[in-house]
Amino acid sequence: MKKRKCLECKEEFLGRADKKFCSDQCRSAHNNRLNSDGTNFVRNINNILRKNRRILEELNPEGKATVHREQLLERGFRFSYFTNEYITRAGKVYRYCYDQGYLELDNDFFTLVRRKAYVD
Repeated sequence: MKKRKCLECKEEFLGRADKKFCSDQCRSAHNNRLNSDGTNFVRNINNILRKNRRILEELNPEGKATVHREQLLERGFRFSYFTNEYITRAGKVYRYCYDQGYLELDNDFFTLVRRKAYVD
């Protein structure tokens, strides 16, 4: 067996020819460091989407409601983040955060809706 250096801590170790790390801790630390940027980006987006969904759900307990833009903004709603859009034949655009959606009306009002059969 030949001594090699751990890719994470640079310590020398003995082991199989294809072994790259001296321990499970070093292997985990190395992989966590490599994946942290992408993971943080996705985590932040998912947090925004979950928060948007919670806000819509709070303001729409009955399944359909009308609210003013300010009510959404006061709670921290971010209009740029949604999971999908549904465009009706009439051209109305519903934006959804998972199963909770909204349709922009005139004068900064929104109709909030809940999609019953979400998974297509």
